[in-house]
Amino acid sequence: MLPAVQNLKTLIETDAKAYMFFTQMFQDVPESRKTSPTGKPQVRDHEHMLRLFNTIMTHAPEFNESGLVGFPFNAILDWSMANVGGWAGFLDDKVDAYLRAMLNEWAVFLQSPESTSVLSDDPKSGWFGADAKKAMPTFAEDFICDPSLPHYGFKSWDDFFTRRFREGIRPIADPDNDAVVVNACESAPYRVAQEVKLRDQFWIKAQPYALQFMLDNDPYTDQFDGGTVYQAFLSAFSYHRWHAPVSGRVVKTRVIDGTYYSEIMAEGLDPSGPNASQGYIAEVATRALIFIEADNPDIGLMCFVSIGMAEVSTCDVTVYEGQHVTKGNEIGMFHFGGSTHCLLFRPEVDITFDLHGQSPGLDSTNILVNERIATVGPRKSP
Repeated sequence: MLPAVQNLKTLIETDAKAYMFFTQMFQDVPESRKTSPTGKPQVRDHEHMLRLFNTIMTHAPEFNESGLVGFPFNAILDWSMANVGGWAGFLDDKVDAYLRAMLNEWAVFLQSPESTSVLSDDPKSGWFGADAKKAMPTFAEDFICDPSLPHYGFKSWDDFFTRRFREGIRPIADPDNDAVVVNACESAPYRVAQEVKLRDQFWIKAQPYALQFMLDNDPYTDQFDGGTVYQAFLSAFSYHRWHAPVSGRVVKTRVIDGTYYSEIMAEGLDPSGPNASQGYIAEVATRALIFIEADNPDIGLMCFVSIGMAEVSTCDVTVYEGQHVTKGNEIGMFHFGGSTHCLLFRPEVDITFDLHGQSPGLDSTNILVNERIATVGPRKSP
């Protein structure tokens, strides 16, 4: 086994809690679940899991038509995430540390030229094949690439995953109007919540937000008590760079190490887990915080929160504290993993959302990055 996988194996087989977690999470997968959500035979023990992990470490994700496209580790663990063993195991700090080390090693492979093997025109498994083109029909027109070159000119899987739009493809809505907030990511609205509490029972089925834990007890947290949270989901097909939703000064950035495969048991078996647990993982998953003091005083301090979902979940902040960003400027990106994000506004902000004729939820569709998602009115009285 590769060293990072061997280290995880050693943990499981020498640490009492880890052994219990990984035994129970596979034993408690219902016998009726013969296959994983991607159609592969269901894994029933940690030895089989580790052999598969070891193989994945030198392979990039192939295209498929499942809800877990791009997430091979997640597919192995999906049914196990929804029982007591998975619930406890994927919340364990030591387990998460070993998973993080393994996935960071996989990230090195995904930045290598060898990872381009899946950037092919294979009709089923290639990211430029017939099935993939149905999911991304305007790819060549939208993104900087050259279809005449091998792998469309991409140098690695990560280069493909963090691709950029061509000039003019995603114009910034009302660039000179500071009352207009734009979509920070190419994403589908998941929830709008108002009067959000500092602490709440985020692990129950309703998944209420708990600001204290979302922001990891940051000193700025109290300013958002009673405020508004907007959350939206990025699929594997989405553009994965983040853009400033408002113009303003970056006052603070943080990256918080957290969980990778944790989901709430109250949602039950989720074939695209942890999609149905997006509110919950805002408190516990690996995530980054970017606090921006908006130029518009009616907005003031707001926060962008990137939240990793499964796999590497690398949150790469590309702005620095003290930097002034203009609405629509790039501020960071996700690498290798699926993702969700939140925008946080303080309670005195009078904000009206424009979700382009749809209701937030798991069945919503993408709003383009840099499109208007909200308008801010005069600041509310205290």
